[in-house]
Amino acid sequence: MNLLDNLKETYRQGNAAIRLIYINVALFVLLQAVVIIFHLFAVDGDMIFSWLALPAAVGNLLIAPWTLISYMFLHKDFFHLLFNMLALYWFGRLFLMYHTGKQLTGLYLLGGIAAGVLYMLSYNIFPLFRGITGFSILMGASGSIMAIIVATALQAPNMEMRFFLLGNVKLKYIAIVAVLISFFGITSSNAGGEIAHLGGALYGYIFIVSLRRGKDTTRWLSSFIDSLSRIGKPRKMKVKKGSGRATMTDAEFNVRKAKNMAEVDRILDKIKASGYGSLTDDEKSTLFQQRKN
Repeated sequence: MNLLDNLKETYRQGNAAIRLIYINVALFVLLQAVVIIFHLFAVDGDMIFSWLALPAAVGNLLIAPWTLISYMFLHKDFFHLLFNMLALYWFGRLFLMYHTGKQLTGLYLLGGIAAGVLYMLSYNIFPLFRGITGFSILMGASGSIMAIIVATALQAPNMEMRFFLLGNVKLKYIAIVAVLISFFGITSSNAGGEIAHLGGALYGYIFIVSLRRGKDTTRWLSSFIDSLSRIGKPRKMKVKKGSGRATMTDAEFNVRKAKNMAEVDRILDKIKASGYGSLTDDEKSTLFQQRKN
């Protein structure tokens, strides 16, 4: 198996955080290659970033509406990408101990949209940004990742992460410091980015509060993505009751087994972090069925 096949297999078997990281890195590599090719022909390749970054001006967004999504996967600087992906990996893993991959994907996208909307509103409302709104742009996954950080901290506030020189720090303190840094930076040279962080943090808060009230604000987006993924695919045949048991191929059996094991691993990690009492009824049922098998 060559490198490309290995990457495809890792993407296919990886969790939602890994897949989001792959998409961000793949776009970064692709765009860097395009910029190099443009430069060889004495063309300013950096202009491609302006086609994908989120503009502050509403009129520019109307011309390029896709930028409300594309900007949150866009990184121009390697270290910007590196630190964002490390944060996505760490906090994405913690988030998945309590929630599903679809919820992580939905939180990433909707948190990024909330971040972008607050960025645009701020740049079109506050007089401080009046002279730069027309040419200001936003790019990067930071707003989306801030949504994941805040949501994870609200879900497990007393869970700890170990930092070099600092030792163990509770998630609630990490989230509070991150939000405060962004708030006090909204008049800095990176004002747009800091405002976007606050927008993402706000959506992360809304996601958890709504979930506690029994409403998953990402569900509609997950359903929409599922419907898009089914376009062009043949519909599965339904087996009527009384017609006999449906059989599975070896490949289908292995896929189902792998999914079951991944879910059990996630539940065991959750027990380790928060105890058996933190499990939902469905999680307890899943664990019981696995023990029976």
